[in-house]
Amino acid sequence: MSREQLIDKAVATALEVLENIKPDQLDAPTPCTEFDVRKLLNHLLFWGPSLNASARKAPVPPPAASDADVDLTAGDWAADLGALLRDRAVAWGEPSAWTGTTTLGSPQEMPAEMIGAMVLGETVVHTWDLAKATGQAPSWDGDLLEFVHADLVETARMGRDMGLFGPEVPVPPDAPLIARIVGLTGRTP
Repeated sequence: MSREQLIDKAVATALEVLENIKPDQLDAPTPCTEFDVRKLLNHLLFWGPSLNASARKAPVPPPAASDADVDLTAGDWAADLGALLRDRAVAWGEPSAWTGTTTLGSPQEMPAEMIGAMVLGETVVHTWDLAKATGQAPSWDGDLLEFVHADLVETARMGRDMGLFGPEVPVPPDAPLIARIVGLTGRTP
């Protein structure tokens, strides 16, 4: 399966988890220790346009607020996030999204292939965070998890050095792939 097809799998699982988040779960803690469900949803709404614009190599839209300031009580946040996720599948589903260089809003360009892999990982890991926080157990596409795991084996140290991940959590080599993925990002499966 191509990486352009993998984003569809990641987004489908994310949408399934999103649809099952109940309003009374917004204050639940997530495995991503700096976020409860509400703050993680804010984070996804805030960064979604940038991640999608990077696929199109388009200017990143200026933020309306910080990722802590998105108001989940205003409008239909679930519909807004669902639309962002579906747009992510369209944007990163194009082969051209994975070629050349792109940016996430800073002047520094990076290989689009690297950012695309990061977007896949971000989608999977934060979907897992939301699922754990809300008592869900999604099923994952095996090809998607293999791709994300292989990428994180190569890049997790850089993520830790940048402060994006906590210290690696040791996970047995025969643990399910999703457990090994989240362990690499500093989460306890």
